[in-house]
Amino acid sequence: MILERNRKRLTVVAGLVIILAGFSYLAWGGLGENLVYFVTPTELSERGDEGVDTPVRLGGMVTPGSVSWKADELDLRFQLTDGATSYDVKATGAPPQMFREGIGVVVEGSLQTDGEFHAHSLMVKHSNEYRAPAEGERPEDLYRELVGPDAG
Repeated sequence: MILERNRKRLTVVAGLVIILAGFSYLAWGGLGENLVYFVTPTELSERGDEGVDTPVRLGGMVTPGSVSWKADELDLRFQLTDGATSYDVKATGAPPQMFREGIGVVVEGSLQTDGEFHAHSLMVKHSNEYRAPAEGERPEDLYRELVGPDAG
């Protein structure tokens, strides 16, 4: 009876040790290296040299007149600003359909030593409001209302 009770305690203690070891690994091991933080251009600038070659999500507005898109090379360049600090962004791949000048975007990548931000992912910020088109209303008109009159 006492031997069986000790075996159960030993099993519970071994289970707790395994669970704690798993959480410790996640907390101090692999999880920390895979986190990508969201920063604004000013916050990235304040990091100085520590901000170079560190993966981040950079959020801001696309500066009007700064977009250069070469569809045949899938080369997109624009300036991203938070109103105080700006970065030139180079992104590869086709931009989302809603991408345009003056819209809020989040790019994921890293700042290079030459001061240019290389993005491998581009996300457009937009409203989460959705409503179905009313009877007789065209979805294209609703889309223009959502993203603005400059949208195609």
